[in-house]
Formats: sequence, C-alpha cells, structure tokens
Amino acid sequence: MHSLTTLDYAIILGYLGLSLVLGLIMSRRASSSLDHYFLGGRTVPWYLLGVMGMANWFDLTGTMIITSFLYLLGPRGLFIEFRGGAVLVLAFMLVYTGKWHRRSGCMTGAEWGIYRFGNNPVARAMRVFGAVMTIITAIMMLAYLVRGANLFLGMFFPFPPMYTTLALVTLTTAYTVSAGFYGVVLTDLIQGLIIMVTCVIIGLMAWHQVPDVGGLTALATRVTGNPDWVNSLPAWRTPMPPGYEEYSLLILMAGFYLLRNSLGGLGTGAEARYFGARSDRDCGLQSLQQAILISFRWPLMMGFAVLGLHFVSANYSDLSVVKTAADAIHQCYPQVTAAGWHDLTSDLINRPAAHPAALIQTLQSLFGAQWQYKLPLVGVHGTINPEQILPAVLLNMVPSGLKGLIVVAMFAAMMSCKNGLVNGACAYFVKDIYQAFFRPQAANRELIAASYVSTLGIVLLGFYFGVYTANINGIWGFIIMSLTAGQLAPGLLRLYWWRCNAWGCVGGSVLGAVAALVIFFFFRDLSEKWQFGIATSLSFLGTIGASLLTAPTPMPVLQNFYRTTRPFGWWKPLHDQVQGAERAAMDRENRNDMISVPFALVWQVTLFLLPMQLVIKAYSAFWCTLPIFLTGMAGMYWFWWRPLMRAQPVPAPAPVG
Repeated sequence: MHSLTTLDYAIILGYLGLSLVLGLIMSRRASSSLDHYFLGGRTVPWYLLGVMGMANWFDLTGTMIITSFLYLLGPRGLFIEFRGGAVLVLAFMLVYTGKWHRRSGCMTGAEWGIYRFGNNPVARAMRVFGAVMTIITAIMMLAYLVRGANLFLGMFFPFPPMYTTLALVTLTTAYTVSAGFYGVVLTDLIQGLIIMVTCVIIGLMAWHQVPDVGGLTALATRVTGNPDWVNSLPAWRTPMPPGYEEYSLLILMAGFYLLRNSLGGLGTGAEARYFGARSDRDCGLQSLQQAILISFRWPLMMGFAVLGLHFVSANYSDLSVVKTAADAIHQCYPQVTAAGWHDLTSDLINRPAAHPAALIQTLQSLFGAQWQYKLPLVGVHGTINPEQILPAVLLNMVPSGLKGLIVVAMFAAMMSCKNGLVNGACAYFVKDIYQAFFRPQAANRELIAASYVSTLGIVLLGFYFGVYTANINGIWGFIIMSLTAGQLAPGLLRLYWWRCNAWGCVGGSVLGAVAALVIFFFFRDLSEKWQFGIATSLSFLGTIGASLLTAPTPMPVLQNFYRTTRPFGWWKPLHDQVQGAERAAMDRENRNDMISVPFALVWQVTLFLLPMQLVIKAYSAFWCTLPIFLTGMAGMYWFWWRPLMRAQPVPAPAPVG
C-alpha cells in the first residue's frame, strides 16, 4: 500500500542519521555546564534563537490539525486557530514580555519566581510547583505530538504506527539528551531550512491546481458542503462535520479564542530562548524573525488543504460509501474506540489477512481495488477524517524524491518542537527540583546525568499518554483550554500587580491545576468554553484571594524586581519611588509597548492570511487585506521598531541561583 520508494527512504534515513551525528558532535560542549546545556552559555545569536523559536512553533501535529480546519473552512480556519495555532502570544513576547524575563538573569521560569518573590519557603514551594506544572504541561504537549506522529507515520510505513512512532521518538531523544540546547539550536537550523523549502514547493503546487476562485468554490462546496470556503472573513455560523460541531459559531469561537490567548500572551516570555538572549534588542529581533518564518507555515497548510479537496473529489465521488465503510468496521469490531480507530484501520491496510474476510470483501466492494489507499481517510464517525488530509495528500499526490524531502520536513517539524519541549522541561526538573531541593552541592557531571534520566522519564510519559489519546484536536483543546488556562492568573498577575505574592501564585496554580486534572480524568467531554471558564475562574480566585489574605512580598524584593524588569500595570507604590529621568524613560517605554501590541496582533494575523489568499487565487481579498497589514506594520515601526533600535543595552542581573 505504501508508495515511498527507495529514494524516499534514503532521504529519510540520511536526514535522521545526520541529526544523530550532529547531536553527538555537540555533546561535549553541551556537557561543560548547566548554563551551556540548557541555554547555550547565553551566547547564541538572536537569528539562531529566532530559527529555534520558529521550529518550536512549527510542529507536525499542529500542522495536521490546522490543515484539517483549512480543509473544512478555507482561509477562515485561521480564526479557529486563534486558540493556539496562530501563535497570537508571539506578539506579546515580541513587544515586551520576552525582554522582561531576560532582565531577570534566570535560567527557568520557576527560578524566576525567586527573583520576583524572594528566597523564602513559600517562594521556594511555588518554584517547585511551577516546575511540576511545566513538566506536566510538557508531557501533555508531547502526548499531543506523539498522537499526531502516530497518525502521520501510520500512512507511510508498513509497521504498527505505535512502534514506528516509538522508533522516531527514541532517535530524537538520543540527540536531545546528548547535545542539550546546542543540539536543539543546530538541528533546528537545518530543519528550518528544509521546512522553508517545503512550504514554497507545496504552496506552488496547490496554486497551480487552482483554476480560479470560482472553480475552487465549486470544488470545495461539492467536497465539504461549505459554499463560502474561499471567503476570508468569519461567518456567524458555518457547517461542521461530526466531532467538530462546537466550532460552527465561528465568530463567537474566534472572539473567545482571541480573549483566551490575549490573557495568555500577557504572561508569556519565560522561555529558554529569552532567558538565553544577549540583550533586549535580541529578544525583539528573534521574535520578529519567528513571526516572519512561521508565516511560511500557512501557505504550506493551505496548499495541503487545496490538494486535499482535489484528492477527495477524485477518489471519493460518493461520500456515502465512507459512512458505509465505517459502519462495516464498527459492526465487525464494536469495541473499537476513537483512540484505537487509526491503529485498527492501519492494521486492516497492512495485514488484511489477519481480519475477517467478509470485512475485507466489503471494503473492496465499496472502494474497489485501491481500497487500501482510500481507507485511511475513513473517520470513526463515518465522514472524511480531516486530520488525515495532510498525510493522504503527501502519500498520493507528491512525486517520489520530493515526497521523501517533505516527509523529512514533517519529521523535522515534529522533532524540533519535541526537542525544545523536552530540553525546557528537563531544565525545570534539574535546576528547580533536583539541584534546588535534593542535591544543592551536586557536581556538574551529576547534574548532567540527572538531565539524561529526567529527559527519558518525560519522553516515556508523553509517549504513553499520546498513544492512548482519542484525537489530536481533543488533546490540544484540553492543553489550551484547561491545563494551561488553569495557570493563567498567577502567570499574568505576577507581572502586572504588585500585591500578587507567592501565596497567591501557589493558591491560583493549585486550584487551576486541580480543576484541569478533574476535567481530564472525569469530565473529558466537557466543552472547551466550560473547561476554560472553570479552570481560569478558579485560578484567578485562588491567586487574588490568597494574595490579599497574606502578607505582601517584602519591599526590597519588589524594588529590585521593579527597577530591573520595569513592568507596567498596577505598580503605583513602586512607581512612585522612581523619579526623574529614570521614571520618564520607564513611562515612555511602557507607553510605546502598550500601543504596539494591537498593531503587532493585526500585523501578525494578516501576515498569515495574505499568502493563503494568494495560494487560492483570491486576489480581490488579498488587495483588501494588504492595507490592513501595512497599517499594522506602520504602527509597529513607529512605536516598537524605532524605540527598540534607539534603546541602550540593559544588562541582566546575576543569576539568582
């Protein structure tokens, strides 16, 4: 069934071998100290950090799920991805939250808590809890990535998807363990170049497949039932297939996701690439580069969506047979779950003799001699599975050789995101738990060994949860709307409210975490809106309540934080202590930063939308979007770029330990 050729396999194996060799080459330099292992010695240039940031956002699983929404909705799928895939939080990191965290001189976000609240028992407890929540979030993100890889790899290799995914995860973990931050940056550079080339190729292939915007509209209406597929503006209501009904109120969902990610963006920036940046200017420049590079992802995904329309139209002329095929499988295997559906269909394709002959005959009668090529897109609900559009197009519509290169690009997307996550989570465990509380006098060799062990543990747990997840959309919804939403209040208020203290962050984090875990284990089917509302409300309640019921952070600690970070918000007692030129410079910087954020958001959203409009030849929509993009860019230039280029370097304080 699989159509990869010897050339394709040679390209894939060559890339994987090169990645492993690079990791081994960098292992000696990475192991010289924790600072080198986790932050590259704080000497990595901003443009390499920018490539790393792009690669971390450009994951395989996210690319598949966003492609599925673009396949269903056209360019308007961008607005559903306000929940995370459009990386709206990047606008906040670009303008100011990245530089705020760099000024601390810390290595991790949990260590940053000591800098913000002082070295006291409560702050240390918060540091541990923050590290634990970050590790849990990384494990769930790994589960999300593993699930996507499982769906992807099952289309290309004649082995059980679980084992193929395990082999890839094992290989990537090997060089992450050995090379640390250096290996992540170096491989991300190579992977980023491969990804960029792939984006251009797929975008051009799709553009050539579009006769005109009217022809594409007719095709999309026939395949998806959506007559407004080429429109870029969100509608109040749009048709969605089973399993995606909650997104039918598109404008309301887009507004809801915009609110959620604006709140999330206000508390971002505690990431290795910002802690490891050399200056405030480098923080801004690497974020700008991240946004520009990640914009290439959107014509790639739109290209796959357009090619997916053509593939489904050519191979599933009667979509009712998809429902009949799914019913036949359910009748033969009534115990199959949504999580096990893909493994079952992959086994039917690769080992038909191991299954009832009557079922195989039914599938052959429905789909013909090519049934093994058509079965992967049959979803558990009896509709075309949009999450499989990307691998189906790649498998069936891309020529040999180029196919191997694009599979490598998809591998690269998965590996880059996974490696950054693992390296960051490992840093929290070693620095904020193992060294801080168990072995404060541990030598460098012991700490590096602890890094190796913790990396393996995090990866194994992520793999376990990923294999038993029903679908990639569901786990992403839980991560964004429940798990991380439960940590929004302490992440936000610690930056903008002087009265927020360590007890408040502990209270908000604990309540938010408990809410998220209860939802995960007992109310998995709860809608995203309710998940977000419950977890976020409890998080704010715990943070504000515990802060007001306990003593404020000692004033000397607050003064050090305020004068080095220079935040805006509810900081009047600290702001009043700053006078003269220092106060004027701080006010001017804060004012420009606040004005810049809306311009950055407009610029970023239209930056992603414009190339998709070109791919589908919606030229009139392109010319309407372009002035909005230029307005956002002009505002960014005036209020962000000019002050950034004039700013004097702000040295980071010594690490807090």
